[in-house]
Amino acid sequence: MLNITTFLDANSKRLDKDVLYNPTTNDKYNSGEILSIVSEIGRKLKDLGIKKGDRVLIYLKNSEEYLFSLFAIWRIGAIAIPTNRVFTASELEYIVDDSGAKLMITDEEAKDIVDIEMFIPKNVSEFKNCEVLEAENTDWDDLCQLQYTSGTTGKPKGAMLTHGNYFTAIHNECDVLTLKQDDVFLGIYPMAHVGLSWGISALRAAAFYIMMEQFDMDKYLELCEKEKVTVLSGMPPVIHSLTTMDARKHLKTVREIISGGGPLHKKIWKDFHQTYQIPIINAYGLSETIVIGTGTVIRPEDYWEADRFESVGHPVCFSEVKIVDEYDPSIIMPKFKQGEIALRGPAIAKGYWGNDEKTKEAFLDDGWFLTGDVGYLDDDNRLFITDRKKDMIVMSGWKIYPTEVEEVLIKYPALKEIAIFSIDDCHRGEIPVAAVVWENDADDEGLIAYARENLSRYKVPKKIFALDELPRVNGWKLLRRELREMFKV
Repeated sequence: MLNITTFLDANSKRLDKDVLYNPTTNDKYNSGEILSIVSEIGRKLKDLGIKKGDRVLIYLKNSEEYLFSLFAIWRIGAIAIPTNRVFTASELEYIVDDSGAKLMITDEEAKDIVDIEMFIPKNVSEFKNCEVLEAENTDWDDLCQLQYTSGTTGKPKGAMLTHGNYFTAIHNECDVLTLKQDDVFLGIYPMAHVGLSWGISALRAAAFYIMMEQFDMDKYLELCEKEKVTVLSGMPPVIHSLTTMDARKHLKTVREIISGGGPLHKKIWKDFHQTYQIPIINAYGLSETIVIGTGTVIRPEDYWEADRFESVGHPVCFSEVKIVDEYDPSIIMPKFKQGEIALRGPAIAKGYWGNDEKTKEAFLDDGWFLTGDVGYLDDDNRLFITDRKKDMIVMSGWKIYPTEVEEVLIKYPALKEIAIFSIDDCHRGEIPVAAVVWENDADDEGLIAYARENLSRYKVPKKIFALDELPRVNGWKLLRRELREMFKV
């Protein structure tokens, strides 16, 4: 048996210390209290007819209710589908239909957004002394989560993550961060993102996990100083902001900071290191690998040779990495030669839910996963990421797929053609923009208003460029790279 929530049982038996703190509500929880709350939510889900293998969607704001609901779904052997609160009704409806979800956990504000049975967790802090619910008997390969991640076709795909995948991810994250009971971890990642696994790892280690419901730089720095944070979560925009100020007094207890969710530019990394002398845990992984469940990372011990400030490091425990030809994965590329990054290890997802075609394209029979990212390995087997085979845009850790956005916006009546692509942004890594061909008169404001009505706000193009025609090969294949060159800033 392996049910990932049983670490709560172990910690509740041997420790009596607070391990979770929500500064917004000022609520604190120890491992036993979390286990009791998770048990009671699990019981309520079972009373609603949820059984092992059923899919349950979570549509909440970042909160302890989100985390406890996720654990409760895992506890009873059901399959969690974390979604982001910025998703629109149409985005949720697709996921509900594709997954066959039986129930959605949400709040009063969103209870009518889609046609599905709802459960609204209320007053969960009152469940701190409820009877513990025995964990469902689940195995290594039993699914615990569908992590929806879009593809270049514009159709979101549900990466099938298992209890064993999460076991590996938590082990590796505890290992990479050398988490201990006296550590204080400040988490900023959205609950719907696999980056939440860093916080779960802190709970596993019985460190003190401070969860921010919403990122605010002033509050972030205040918490760092007040709570004597030792392990700090970050991402490229946050690290960039820290290089524009002197926050050394706030960060004086921090021994490491995580970066992930997008490329960290060399200059920003170097500036941060020279200002703060705090090692950046520059990690590489994907939703399909639960961050660095299977992936690579730069660790503090790498810093004596990391003066180039470019690499995402070596494979973590149990992981393998290789570079293959972009068109023939059976061909392994030599050192320093670019190709597609392939990963193999026990945290690789089982495939994509209900999508055999896409599963066969990315998940090879010998266990290797084709990431769609392009990079190379140096003589010491350090990984460097140089490009993306796919056209995915990563803005502040948010993944944006051009085709998905285009399929929505092309319905705007004034448009003849549209292409979504990225341009570099020093603060956010890159941002989505649109090249458009208008039917007649330009209508930038109308298009942006339409986008805001029909897309999550982070997918809305930040700029619009008008063209007479889009660059294409032989009149059909769109050249996004050429657009990026045309409008490079």
